[in-house]
Amino acid sequence: MRLIIALLLPWLVFFTIGRPLAGIICLLLQITLLGWIPAAIWAVYALSQYKTDQKIKEALGSRQI
Repeated sequence: MRLIIALLLPWLVFFTIGRPLAGIICLLLQITLLGWIPAAIWAVYALSQYKTDQKIKEALGSRQI
């Protein structure tokens, strides 16, 4: 679901992953039509990094139990 949001409303993804400042910057970039594509690419990249970070936290958390 977040991937679809990343393509349609890139700035919103940053708010859902807890990066509001990046979301505001992305919104400013997205306001221009030429900036929409880089904003979408940035949002998809940030979303993939977020998922990777969550997997790492989950793996480290299970080892410490």
